Amino acid sequence: MRDTKESRLLLVLLIAIAFALITVDIRGGEESPVDGARQAAASVFGPVENGVAAAVDPIGNAIGAVRGSGDRHDRIKQLELENAQLKQRLGSDERRESRLRQLDGLIRTAAAGQYGIKGAEVIAIGAAQGFSWTVTIDIGSDDGVQRDMTVINNDGLVGRVTTVGPNTSTVLLANDPDFTVGTRMEKTDELGFATGQGDRPLLVQLLNGKSKVKNGDRLVTFGSQGNKPFVPGVPVGEVVRVDPARGDLTRNVYVRPYVGFSKLDIVGVVVQAPRADPRDTVLPPKPAAPRPTPTVTVTVTPGATPPEGDGQAQDNGQAQDGQPQDGGLDPGAGDGGDATGQNDDE
Repeated sequence: MRDTKESRLLLVLLIAIAFALITVDIRGGEESPVDGARQAAASVFGPVENGVAAAVDPIGNAIGAVRGSGDRHDRIKQLELENAQLKQRLGSDERRESRLRQLDGLIRTAAAGQYGIKGAEVIAIGAAQGFSWTVTIDIGSDDGVQRDMTVINNDGLVGRVTTVGPNTSTVLLANDPDFTVGTRMEKTDELGFATGQGDRPLLVQLLNGKSKVKNGDRLVTFGSQGNKPFVPGVPVGEVVRVDPARGDLTRNVYVRPYVGFSKLDIVGVVVQAPRADPRDTVLPPKPAAPRPTPTVTVTVTPGATPPEGDGQAQDNGQAQDGQPQDGGLDPGAGDGGDATGQNDDE
């Protein structure tokens, strides 16, 4: 509609009529003259309003859910954080128990060999000084560590110290190809030299080419002059393969080291050598051989009648080896006869 003088007058008139109707409706209360018109409008527009409300209601619920999702999201985040903290605490407890076991084993090893040690923690693994297999420990010269000291853990020989700083040291591991240590066989005292081969077993060259060696034989360190770089008696490993003897001056055997070089954690630097060679006392006791299980063989004579009952021999009244016992005599036997029915006089 165009904005003219007539349209403005009509708008003012409609507004005046609306106010008049509102005034009459308010003054009339329940008997308002416009109540009938209101009911008629409600009957016409009510279904339309219900339909619109039904269509809009899910949207309203979704809006309410979105508004409440912030609280639920925060709660989920809080639960996830609590779970992560619980897992971390459990993991820390397991790691703490593992480290306590390692430390306890290290102390036992040092006590068995009478080694004076300084405990340390491995804080880095890698080629810090150009070596293939090295670790860095958290003690150094300020703790009394010197170059060419033996490093052990609860399982045996770890390596030797190569570089020393005030607070840290570098250890060359026994499986490094540049690592060599003198060894001695348990019981037989056969001497040799063990060389690292990375993640493969150590290669040990025995000085006696005709020495008798078998799988499972164990080796310890022979020791160095002045106990540097190696103190004697530290467990090295056990033989897993033996090259056949060929009449050579030396003989090669392959030894699985006791130490797991890829999972080092707690170690000890031997700062004081033992007064006497501990020999084989540091080696762990060998597991007891399993006892053979006794077997019982039952031989059944062909044609024999199985005993009555459950088929097992009874103490009284049962036959053994086909002969009746006392109380089960043959009907042909007389008084005082033996089990065959013959008299003692015969």
